[in-house]
Amino acid sequence: MIEVKNLKKGFGDKIVLQDVNAVMRSGACNLIIGASGSGKTVLMKCIVGLLHPDQGEIFYDGKEFTTMAIEDKKEIRKEIGMLFQGSALFDSLTVEQNIMFPLNMFTNHTYREKLKIVNAVLDRVNLKDANKKFPAELSGGMMKRVGIARAIVLKPKYLFCDEPNSGLDPQTSMVIDKLIKELTNEYNITTIINTHDMNSVMEIGDHIIYMHKGLKEWEGTNKEIIFSKNELLNSFIFASEFLKDAKDMRMLEAKGKIDENRDMNDLLK
Repeated sequence: MIEVKNLKKGFGDKIVLQDVNAVMRSGACNLIIGASGSGKTVLMKCIVGLLHPDQGEIFYDGKEFTTMAIEDKKEIRKEIGMLFQGSALFDSLTVEQNIMFPLNMFTNHTYREKLKIVNAVLDRVNLKDANKKFPAELSGGMMKRVGIARAIVLKPKYLFCDEPNSGLDPQTSMVIDKLIKELTNEYNITTIINTHDMNSVMEIGDHIIYMHKGLKEWEGTNKEIIFSKNELLNSFIFASEFLKDAKDMRMLEAKGKIDENRDMNDLLK
C-alpha cells in the first residue's frame, strides 16, 4: 500500500498539486486519470521519487519515503517496477538483454540464473522464444509486453505504468490491460496506472483517482464511477454522446436489477 498525505508541488509560481491525499491499494489496479495539465503525471512522479514534493508525505507500507535516507530509498526502489509510456527499451540490446538489465544492476545472480528468470517472465507475458529479437523487430504490443517483463523481472511490490496503452489499437490495449490486471492479482502488487484510456478505467479500475487542476476531485471504483454526480468527472469521462448514452443504459440496467430484487423481496414476504 502507498499512502499520500497533504502533497503539494509547484514549479515557480505555478501550483501543480494542492493538498492531495490518496491511498493506493495493494493487490489492486489504482488508476490516476484527468485531463492534460491536471497534475496526474506530476503526482505519479512524486510518488515514484522522480520529483520531490514541496510539502507532504508519501508512505510505502508505512515507511515515509520523502525524508528517507538515500540508502533506504535505494531499497524501496529495488521493489519498484516501471513501465514507461514508450516502453523505453534499449534499441541496441536484444529483448533478453533489455529484460536482464535490472538483474545485472541489482542482483549477484549467475548468467544461467538470470537467463532462467528472463525466460520465465517472457513466457508469462506470452513472448516465449523472443529472446534474440531487437526492439525494431517488434510490434507496439510486443514492445509493451517486453516493457512489462522488464518491470516485473525483480518481482516488484509496486508497479508504475505510465500510459500503458499509448499508441496501441483497442484490441491490443485490452490484451495489455488484462495482463497488467492478472499480474497485479497474482503477485499482490500495488499497481499505479496513469491513463487517458476510458476502456482501462471501466475494465480494470479497481480504484480510481480523478485529478482536476491539481486537486483530487473524486475517487472510487469503476462501478461507482457510473453513478457519480460529480459534474467535472462526468464531463471528462462521458465526453461523447455515445459514452453518455452508454452510461444511461448501464444506469437503467442497474435500476432494473434493483427493481427486480425489490419485486422478488415482495413476493417472498
